[in-house]
Amino acid sequence: MNIDSILSKLPHIGTTIFTSMSQLALDAGAVNLGQGFPDFECDPRLIAAMIDAMQAGHNQYPPMTGIPILREAVAKKVSELYAHHYDPSTEITITAGATQAIQTALTAIVHPGDEVIIFEPVYDSYEPVIRLNGGVAIYAKLRHPDYRPDWQEVRALINHKTRAIMINSPHNPTATLWHAEDMCELANVLHDTDIVLISDEVYEHMVFDGARHESVARYRELAERAFVISSFGKTYHVTGWKVAYCLAPKALMIEFRKAHQFIVFTVHTPSQYAIASYMQHTTHLQLSDFYQAKRDYFLAETATSKLNWLPSRGTYFVMASYAHLEAFQQVGDVDFAKHLTRMVGVACIPLSAFYHDAVDEKTVRFCFAKKETTLALAAKRLEQL
Repeated sequence: MNIDSILSKLPHIGTTIFTSMSQLALDAGAVNLGQGFPDFECDPRLIAAMIDAMQAGHNQYPPMTGIPILREAVAKKVSELYAHHYDPSTEITITAGATQAIQTALTAIVHPGDEVIIFEPVYDSYEPVIRLNGGVAIYAKLRHPDYRPDWQEVRALINHKTRAIMINSPHNPTATLWHAEDMCELANVLHDTDIVLISDEVYEHMVFDGARHESVARYRELAERAFVISSFGKTYHVTGWKVAYCLAPKALMIEFRKAHQFIVFTVHTPSQYAIASYMQHTTHLQLSDFYQAKRDYFLAETATSKLNWLPSRGTYFVMASYAHLEAFQQVGDVDFAKHLTRMVGVACIPLSAFYHDAVDEKTVRFCFAKKETTLALAAKRLEQL
């Protein structure tokens, strides 16, 4: 068999920039502020709950949709935060991470030739999954430097082929938030259409400076046509557990579960029991304060660096521009990120990696979900720039 004769479904996809930069950071002995995961441990009570679950015998297949007590805990949380009740039996499904939830939602609804509107800069998993399902990604721009949606542009992109719109707030990579006005504009855009909404809200509990997370679940006219996705991994500092959930009205969830059962079938049992137990004794309201303190610490430590820091209003990321630095006027953001990694000793992610056409705004992204010692070391090194 000639393997080379197989037609790739993702011919332009290779090693991701996240993998490349992490390897470069390792090779260079750099502080890795590139990939978005903590370098600190989760609450020991969560580990204890996992051990308890395994010792209690919760080690076999759970229900395909997720264990009932975890779906009930999610329903309670969402109702308390966003005043929207999802039926845990028919409208909530536990998933193997948010990436799987996104893939499942798209697989459930996208047919060959369907168009899906996504906002750039965009998280790198959206477009490949659209393509794998035979769909076509249509790009709306979040424009530098404030990265606000242009609703006139969005309206112009909609046509009879538009199957779905995907949104993400708090937004990775730009650390911006959508406001209530944006949600109202989105509702107006979708009114009298059959377009499905997919809302990636994995950073919902990381919103700073007193702002409110505008979940799609807050807006009934949006929620009735939406898959809403969030992540226990992001919220509880256990990204490696790969446990998340999807909310959707019953009719959409029926289609979601049809795909879910053949993509992963179900999700790691002890993790589900551990998280369900943990949710009974914790609050999400302190997480924004926790990460805001890390943001403020990192920005204070880097105040004397030559980088121009952009506002970080949510997530655990912050972007920086180097466009004003004369020595790097002709340097693209990929090369600049490599320079920082090799010569300065701090790894970051170039923003062009989040554009399908590699738009270069001379901006890079840093992750501050790190211990203070890690952030202090990175800040000290950035002073060498």
